Amino acid sequence: MADPTRDAETVTPAADAAPAASVVVDGLPPENRTAGIVPDVPIAPPEAVVAGEPVPKSSAPKRGIRAMLPRRSGKLVVGLVLTLGIVLFSVVTPLFSQSPRATSNPAYLPPSTEHLLGTNNIGVDIFAQVAHGGLGSLTVGLLAGVIAMVLSLLFGILAGYVGGWTNEILSFVTNIMLVIPGLPLIIVISAYLESRSLFLVALILGITGWAGAAIVLRAQARSLRSRDYVYAAKVAGEKAPRIILVEILPNLLPLLTANFLGAVLLAILSEAGLSYLGLGPSGSVTWGTILNEASTQNAMAYGRWWWFVPPGLLIALFGCGLALINFSIDEIINPRLRTAPAAVKNVRLARKQRAKRAAATAPAAGAAATADGPASTPARDDEKVQS
Repeated sequence: MADPTRDAETVTPAADAAPAASVVVDGLPPENRTAGIVPDVPIAPPEAVVAGEPVPKSSAPKRGIRAMLPRRSGKLVVGLVLTLGIVLFSVVTPLFSQSPRATSNPAYLPPSTEHLLGTNNIGVDIFAQVAHGGLGSLTVGLLAGVIAMVLSLLFGILAGYVGGWTNEILSFVTNIMLVIPGLPLIIVISAYLESRSLFLVALILGITGWAGAAIVLRAQARSLRSRDYVYAAKVAGEKAPRIILVEILPNLLPLLTANFLGAVLLAILSEAGLSYLGLGPSGSVTWGTILNEASTQNAMAYGRWWWFVPPGLLIALFGCGLALINFSIDEIINPRLRTAPAAVKNVRLARKQRAKRAAATAPAAGAAATADGPASTPARDDEKVQS
């Protein structure tokens, strides 16, 4: 008589709605299956063994402050080298260069050992202008980034955590700032101001560039306020400001860093655009004002590349460096980007070891076939008879 319990054990359970065959990692579908027991489910033991050889486990997950640091990669190294190099150039070089307002040099000199980037139409050393202009552009970007980050924290995290009418009012202001076009508003404000200092330009850029980051921070704060550790802090009697500063802000540091770098980059590009249009800081030297002077004096038409290429190239390289650092930080914010490299590395390593194992066993199988001797064939027997 058949045992119903044993029959029930041999029944193949139904597959999931999303079979594992449809799951791929970086275009590499899984190959190992548990055939006949649970169809279409890849084998995932604690330590995977491929063709008899163990595959090393991935590195242990980072904890604490290490989890908030970007993973070392090529784009992070290149971004840091570009960014820090330009910052050091803008801070150190003005100490050893000429004054950006000295007009004692001859006009329109080409690059030479005495003037590395030549001179402009009034005899000002362009290398000195580029060095001092980098300090002015970085000052505007840093101030605007700090202002935008403070406003995004106020309108984003506070609205997301408190909720209620506070959320409605702050979200209404954020949505208004989000739909207003930023660059036309900056142009209108700058056009009505007779004198524009670096701080005033940075203030305008910071006020008009925080809304997008506030939307993202509000969504993250609303997600974090429902976590267990936040509820535990509320039950323990902690005040709302301490919960925001101690429980929520540390979990948003990677996102805040990415938003800050984006705000700095946007402010530098916006300042360069305003200065190119003649609406930048009055009486200050920035990369944008150098481009504006080169444009008004038709430097491109006369082939004076040393006047407009260096400031434009520095703006592009600095923006590229900040963007690469931002991509590296995005790997911390996005869980898929954080875990995908290790998973893809394990899959590729497993397949490589499987191929090596197959290549090592192929010569042994061929040698065994040769030792046994080839089987006689009718064609060879006929050749023996004719001989």
